[in-house]
Amino acid sequence: MVRVTLPDGSTRAFEQPEVPVSDVVQLLGERAKGDTVGVLFGGQLRDVYQTVAGEGTLRPLKDDDEQSLYLLRHTASHVLAHAVQELFPDAKFAIGPPIDEGFYYDFDVEKPFTPEDLARIETRVHELLKKDLPIHREVWDKARAREHFAKLGQRYKLDLIDDIPGDTVSIYTVGNFVDLCAGPHIDSSRRIKHVKLLSTAGAYWRGDSKQPMLQRIYATAFFKKSDLDAYLDRLAEAEKRDHRRLGKALDLFDVKDEAGGGLVFWHPKGAIVREQMEQYLKQEYRTRGYQLVFTPHIAKADLWKTSGHLTYYRDNMFMMDVEGQEYVVKPMNCPGHILIYKRKLYSYRELPVRIAEMGTVYRRELSGALHGLLRVRGFTQDDAHIFCAPEQLPSEVDHALDFALSLLQRFGFDRFAVELSVRDPANPGKYAGTDEEWTMAESALEDAVKRRGLAYKRMEGEAVFYGPKIDVKVIDAIGRPWQLSTIQFDFNLPRRFDVNYVASGGERRPVFMVHRALFGSIERFMGILTEHYAGAFPTWLSPVQCVVLPVSAEALPFAERVRLALAERGVRVEMDAREEKIGYRVRDAEVHKVPYMAVVGEREAKEGVVAVRARGKGMVGTKPLEAFVTEIVDEVAAGR
Repeated sequence: MVRVTLPDGSTRAFEQPEVPVSDVVQLLGERAKGDTVGVLFGGQLRDVYQTVAGEGTLRPLKDDDEQSLYLLRHTASHVLAHAVQELFPDAKFAIGPPIDEGFYYDFDVEKPFTPEDLARIETRVHELLKKDLPIHREVWDKARAREHFAKLGQRYKLDLIDDIPGDTVSIYTVGNFVDLCAGPHIDSSRRIKHVKLLSTAGAYWRGDSKQPMLQRIYATAFFKKSDLDAYLDRLAEAEKRDHRRLGKALDLFDVKDEAGGGLVFWHPKGAIVREQMEQYLKQEYRTRGYQLVFTPHIAKADLWKTSGHLTYYRDNMFMMDVEGQEYVVKPMNCPGHILIYKRKLYSYRELPVRIAEMGTVYRRELSGALHGLLRVRGFTQDDAHIFCAPEQLPSEVDHALDFALSLLQRFGFDRFAVELSVRDPANPGKYAGTDEEWTMAESALEDAVKRRGLAYKRMEGEAVFYGPKIDVKVIDAIGRPWQLSTIQFDFNLPRRFDVNYVASGGERRPVFMVHRALFGSIERFMGILTEHYAGAFPTWLSPVQCVVLPVSAEALPFAERVRLALAERGVRVEMDAREEKIGYRVRDAEVHKVPYMAVVGEREAKEGVVAVRARGKGMVGTKPLEAFVTEIVDEVAAGR
């Protein structure tokens, strides 16, 4: 039997194991039915071509619901593939999923798509959409599906069929394009009106460099033209802020082909920004009661067998043989911190113990997944592990969350969204730890978020097996969310490593362990920070805080005095005395986003003043040298 609770609270029962969603939608009435583009049933997204089973509450989705964009974009990806099928009959089709802000489809074609190809494809997409393409869903047995796609030479579909459990697969037909697809899709292609093809890129099949290179077309779709226009404006702004472009233009950082993908080189100016980040964090560590440590970059594989990482993540690790003993280049810092904690047996009176490290780790990411500083193979985590007694959990979560918010605000982020990942209540047996421990941990996390009035989303079933977590997302200057800080409980590793403390009664008890990262990684945070500020870092973070510009050779002695006065007060200052016109040198400082310029000529030298130019403001007046120096020093001290 299927039992459906409708939006008005009434229930309907069906005397069969599965019911088509289209039949359930009929219960909503003509007007509601016409507005429905898909449904949530029991919290699961479904289209009108699928079925529902069991019991659940039905929530019809309109085009202004966030989940409806997923349906719209999924179907738009099939229309894109339809257009490519017509224009490039020999194309082989891989996958075409919706993603956060659009969708893509991967194709195997003889030659990479050109900008002209993209324009032709987009024109054909819009022509197809005017036809209101019919959409059908069928369930085929695997033998039929293999025969169909083998006849068409679609090798990637055959690979995918082999990965799908069971004896059947679902097939969606949009217009004349037949695809292996789990769904869900929009109820009608007539709703798809505002589609834009954005770019092409190479992408290895399954992200594996040993597999064929495919051509990926990125695109997006919206229900309203105004939403599409706003998105394209944001995209243009994001392109100007791309940290990869700015990293090179401002001489901050780069990834060198000679060294390999995903390995970051910090240039002198970028190293200054990194140094400021680390100095601030380390001072906060000491103030907040953390103990700083260093752990080796490699360790015997046995350590990672104990932790369980070798069993589950071996393919993501760099391995090496040392005199017949297998070693691992460390992919995470947790086991090292546990070994340091275990050097002695702590009493409950000595807890909590907060161990922190700026620990560089290495992960064997596929080359197709690498992306500037945001996805790399070598990165430094601001990693900390808190070892505490159960009764200390609420205060330690408060402590960690306060630290996270304080740090993010210091670096200029003031809008946050929080996700609370908890276990699936229907499957408690798949998680490490007891029911009591999970209840305590989830409550500690949720209460901490609520106390601060933060908007948060409770993510049922999204916790990993070893514990619940808080993920803090920041909203950047152009409205993009970025996941940064994490506070994660771990009921698994303390038991694997037999990590204990002595309780008040003298007995040994398992310690509670909390993973905590605030930047996430230095590299990724730097990439996000660069884009947030468009390279124009606040004065306290800027690699060069002031450049001194002598107008003439006669002004050089005073210019040096200005430079020295700033340097002696800790200001990062440079002199630009090149034999170029002053306008050229001013423009160069503006291009490099220097916060202040001190322009000095013979008059300024005679009067002991500087003509000050400020970034984004131009000339702001003439100031006595000491007053100007104090102004910058105060600004830096205030974190501006």
